[in-house]
Formats: sequence, structure tokens, C-alpha cells
Amino acid sequence: MPIFLRHTQSSRRRKENPNSRKQHDASELTQASPSPIPVPTRSGLEERRPFHLRLTSVRWQAVNAPGMESRLQPVWLYGIFLLAGLVALVASCSLKPKSTLVVGMELNYAPFEMVDPQGKPTGISVEMAHELGKFLDKNVQIQNIPFDGLIPALKTGKIDLIISSMTETPERAKSIDFSDPYLRTGLCLLVNKSATIDSIDQADKPNFSVAVKQGTTGQLYAQQRLRQAHILVLDKEDACVLEVVQNKAQAFIYDQMSIFKHWQQHQDSTKAILKPFREEQWAVGIRSDDQALKAQVNAFLVVFKRNGGFDKLGDKYLKEQKEQFRTLGIPFYF
Repeated sequence: MPIFLRHTQSSRRRKENPNSRKQHDASELTQASPSPIPVPTRSGLEERRPFHLRLTSVRWQAVNAPGMESRLQPVWLYGIFLLAGLVALVASCSLKPKSTLVVGMELNYAPFEMVDPQGKPTGISVEMAHELGKFLDKNVQIQNIPFDGLIPALKTGKIDLIISSMTETPERAKSIDFSDPYLRTGLCLLVNKSATIDSIDQADKPNFSVAVKQGTTGQLYAQQRLRQAHILVLDKEDACVLEVVQNKAQAFIYDQMSIFKHWQQHQDSTKAILKPFREEQWAVGIRSDDQALKAQVNAFLVVFKRNGGFDKLGDKYLKEQKEQFRTLGIPFYF
């Protein structure tokens, strides 16, 4: 009989519903490993909760299922950290300051490069540099550098560009590159009134002194072309003018615009020979390996000229000269 009874119980156990056995095992597992947080059920108030909140409960139930805490909870934390990182990245990009374009020029050449009464850079080249900065979406910093130090500063990376009434020449093109030209001018003569000359050829004679500013195309021309005249090389433009006014030098070689200005200031002691004996063009100096910036500068010059930018600067700073040149039949610079 005992054997029969055991056999009957075993048979009954084999005939039990498998689902009930799973429920029984699950209850035992629940009793053995209780969840630290009660698992929400889909009854009572839970059934009346909005659908999106019921979904939250289902997710929460999954996180707090026995044995799943250590595996699923870090995933949520990683997601939060990732989202915070993305927000910080977007914020840093939106607040990133503009890069700076450093432009070199000698602030001693009015009305192109000069300083106002407060000592701030101003003039045609300064306004042109700031317009270029707007075009490139960059801040602009002006570096005041002596003219003969501009090319070395560009080559060593101290500055990014030269906008300083610089003439493009073959000699300079050996060490730096240039943009498309933006202004036409030429070399002319400021002559003492007592000197009986009307051209550069007549200035090349013994006992005749010609003043030039160091590092300019006037100096290059005089050293290459004048064989008999004494060439007086000075650091400052005003010093060259003073030499002519005092008749210590009989002529000063410089650009057309400056010669006209100095003649206006010293009409009692000087005369101007405004017809250029050598045509020149000004351009922006750029490092030879920075072709991307060169293309951007050339694009700016096209747009700036098309929008009347150079005409406005000419009317603002050179209105009198513009009218005088028209009277003399001399083409204006821009």
C-alpha cells in the first residue's frame, strides 16, 4: 500500500498543469529573493492611470525585477550622462568665441593707416580690415608694425595679413603672396621749388639729392635706376618731406596720393610732379602657404567693390583729392 500511494502521488504530480508548477516556482523564488521595491500591479489605481504612466510603471517593474537591478540601472545612468554630455557640447559650440584675424600695418600713413586723437587705429585700411573681418565672421586685431618689419612679421606668423598700402612687387612676391590688387597708384615726385626739373630722369645728376623712405618701392626704384644722384634713405615719411622743404634734398620719391597731400601742405616751398613715372598696384599681403585665406580675401574684394565699399571710403577720406585728380585728368586710385 505505501508503495501504491507513492506511485499515485507521483502520477498526480506528473499530471499537474505545467503553468501551475511555474507559478509555484516563481512564488518560491519571490519568497527566497524578495524585491527591495514592491512590483506594481495592473489593478486598482494602476488600471486608471494614463497610458504613458502605465508604460513607465512597466519599465520600472523591469528595472526592479529580481536579479536585474545591477544590469539595467547602469544603462539608465549611462543614458543620462550621454544626454548631459550632448547638451554641454551644443552649449559650448553655440558660445564658442569668434577666431581673431590679426592684420599688420604701419599706422603712420594718413588717410589709410593712422590713429585718431584717442590713439585708436583708423583710416581706409583700418575700415577695410574690419569689413574683411565681418565677411569672414572673425574679430579683427590691428598690429602697428614698422613698414619694413611687416613681411618678416607675416612670415613668422605674428600676423595673418598685411593691409598697409603695400605695392605688389616681384621682389616681395619671392617671399610672400598677394591678393588681387585693390588700388592703382604710381610713383611721383615732390620737388623743392628751386629745383629746375620736370621728370625723374632730370633728377639723376651729380650734386642732386633724392630722399626715399626705407623699405618702400621708391627706395627700390632709386637704387636700381638712379646712377648719379645721391640717395638719402630715411625711416619716416615726414622726415623725407622736411628734407625737401628745407632744400637739403631736392626731390622725394613717393606715391601719388602722398605727394599731392604734402604739396598742399607746403605749396610755398614745393611743387608736385603728379604724373606717375612708374605705375603701381596695392594688394593684401598673405603667406604663400595660406591659399585658402587668399581665396577668401579675393572674394571679399570683389563683393566689397561691387557694393560700393571703395567708393564710400574714397568719398569719406579722399573727397578733395578725388575732385582734384578729376580736374587734372588723372585716374583716381580705386
